[in-house]
Amino acid sequence: MKKVITLAIALLLALATAGLVRAESSRTVYVYNWTEYIPEGVIDQFTKETGIKVVYATYESNEAMYAKLKVMNSRGFDVIFPSSYFVNKMGKEGMLLPIDKSKLNNFKNMDSRHLNHSFDPGNKYSVPYTWGGTGILANPERVGPMPEKWSDLWDSRFKGTLLLQDDLREVFGMALKKRGYSLNDTNPDHIREAYEDLVALMPSVRTFNSDSPKIPFLNEEVAAGMIWNGEAHVAMGELDTLQFVWPEEGAIFWMDCMCIPAGARNVDEAYAFINFLLRPEVAATMVREWGYATPNMAAIPLLDEATRNDPAIFPPISVMEKSEFQNDIGEAITLYEKYWNKLKANQ
Repeated sequence: MKKVITLAIALLLALATAGLVRAESSRTVYVYNWTEYIPEGVIDQFTKETGIKVVYATYESNEAMYAKLKVMNSRGFDVIFPSSYFVNKMGKEGMLLPIDKSKLNNFKNMDSRHLNHSFDPGNKYSVPYTWGGTGILANPERVGPMPEKWSDLWDSRFKGTLLLQDDLREVFGMALKKRGYSLNDTNPDHIREAYEDLVALMPSVRTFNSDSPKIPFLNEEVAAGMIWNGEAHVAMGELDTLQFVWPEEGAIFWMDCMCIPAGARNVDEAYAFINFLLRPEVAATMVREWGYATPNMAAIPLLDEATRNDPAIFPPISVMEKSEFQNDIGEAITLYEKYWNKLKANQ
């Protein structure tokens, strides 16, 4: 879930909308989440059981969410869902409350393998919600043998057929992994090398899309490219000639987390909402509807065998060992943005 816009633009949008959040009542929780990211009926069920009203707003990028919270001094919302590297960034900047796990009796459902990541050691500020990764989707009937590596996408047979995510961290992450570097690399020489590789790839790129990257595949506008595994899962269910692989060099992983902004006013209600989403049946519904993995180990037995064993949803250990989660790259983001803007300008 990573549509990227520049922070400058996001800040302007945040200023324009900051006044839309109203003062909260004592039995209200203000939730700011990605679009279509809570299963249908969950919010109604939460309100029915707890009496807590949910005021729900959505965003389409981490940058937009961050900018709005920054402008509002971390006020206005009680629960947000930043991705891994924004948890790191917002935690460092004092924008998040430390999580009191004693208030989350369902935290015990979390799989320890998905806790204590480098972006939030000890889960000081975040509770895992869902996770996934970016791999390769292709239609072998149109492009021939299935690509197995990121580097395969540079083959001339893909000219004019590729989709790339409209996301600088994803796209540069792919190019960095191709060269054997970390997707969180801050070495200027390595970032420049990745940029030069991406320039060479541009003749093969048909489109950039992070709104709904499955659509160009389903419309057969593109035949191969990078995509989130959940989007790939849905696309393969609609077009059976599509295939998905985790690249040999390693995938680009992200985790979307539940956090409480430092300026939240309905903190008890926030904990109640987070705890409700940690229920196994709620987490299982998320997997079924959108094809993203859950870090909730108590939800796994509620899934059917085919879903539990689908490597496109739950990557094998061999894939996990080669892959990385996105992390905050600090001031290096300025260099990434410079090269990204040059790349897009010559699209």
